[in-house]
Amino acid sequence: MTFLTQILNGLQIGSIYALVALGYSMVYGIIKLINFAHGEIIMVGSYLTWYMIARAGVASPIAIAVAIVGCAFLGMAIEKVAYSPLRSSPRISLLITAIGISYLLQNVAQLIFTANPRMFTNLFPGTVVIGELRLPMVTVITIAVSVVIMIGLTLLVNMTKIGKAMRAVSEDTDAARLMGINVNSTISFTFGLGSALAAIASVLYCCSYSIIEPTMGSMFGLKAFVASVLGGIGSMPGAMLGGLVIGVAESLTNGYINSSYTDAIVFGILIVVLLVKPTGFMGRTMNEKV
Repeated sequence: MTFLTQILNGLQIGSIYALVALGYSMVYGIIKLINFAHGEIIMVGSYLTWYMIARAGVASPIAIAVAIVGCAFLGMAIEKVAYSPLRSSPRISLLITAIGISYLLQNVAQLIFTANPRMFTNLFPGTVVIGELRLPMVTVITIAVSVVIMIGLTLLVNMTKIGKAMRAVSEDTDAARLMGINVNSTISFTFGLGSALAAIASVLYCCSYSIIEPTMGSMFGLKAFVASVLGGIGSMPGAMLGGLVIGVAESLTNGYINSSYTDAIVFGILIVVLLVKPTGFMGRTMNEKV
């Protein structure tokens, strides 16, 4: 029973990693950018939700909706202001800019909210009893919401017009433009969608761990990036799989080894997998003409 509980706890945190990893993979698949500012979107989503509930006094569904919409617009604004002017520049310029945006968001959050941690109220209290297994309601909701979102995202990418545009831009930007696809709008939509997923992930994460602070997105975002690389950067099914693997590995390490070794084991798994399969679980080998 303890083992099953640890697995379910791992699936919970892994589902949250997967939602954030999807943002990394979608952006990389579109413009080959590793958006290291993505982790800070989680932090922004957390503070937006906390502020709307604790300070503005609105209902939690409205607060969550504000966080999702706010993060989506923030993601699109970052793309327009910081990344769009540098698309023709060397990729290292985009990478440095992403790191700069990350630190900018951290420091703005510290300036507004101070560095003191804030308590986040669990929006999904209660437990679910299945036989002898007692699960927190937030665990059940996190896994269920993540599954629904992953299914919806898969349908969006494979069966809608904007999804086809995303796949076309990912394959060949110039050819997509010649076929009449608005590349700029497609890229902006991708950033907005990835940031909205990060906002949802931030709410689910804070309901489980209850503390938010300006630097909370750094390690969480890094682990989500590890999940996307583990599954195959640019692959959405790979991001989902990588997130679940990282989450279960974390939970089993905490339960059966020692929580102080969690980060080492997570990054160790990444190294081992990349040594065996450099493209990750579901990544594709790219042939480059020279």
